[in-house]
Amino acid sequence: QVQFVESGGGLVQAGGSLRLSCAVSGSRFSFSVMGWYRQAPGKERELVATKSSGGTSTYADFVKGRFTVSRDIAAKMVFLQMNSLNVEDTAVYYCNAQDPFDRQYWGQGTQVTVSA
Repeated sequence: QVQFVESGGGLVQAGGSLRLSCAVSGSRFSFSVMGWYRQAPGKERELVATKSSGGTSTYADFVKGRFTVSRDIAAKMVFLQMNSLNVEDTAVYYCNAQDPFDRQYWGQGTQVTVSA
């Protein structure tokens, strides 16, 4: 059974930084893609950033230049460094992992709240 441990969320003032971490266990396979999605109240879940095992990073337009996604492939971990946070970044952030068979796995989510 695939299990997630997410950490790093919390409350920060606008302009501040947070670093999210996610460790995944329980899969026999390496993950082809790992990354982060978020869901704000009343909105649909949306992609934030992903990184493939080949090193390709994908970012939503609204985070480019502010957030950086990285991975420790061997440890099955993914990180999200978030800088210059603003109130609109307030959401629950979900870790995501995709295995070589395109199966998607989700973490339980970590709350990020940015105050004005």
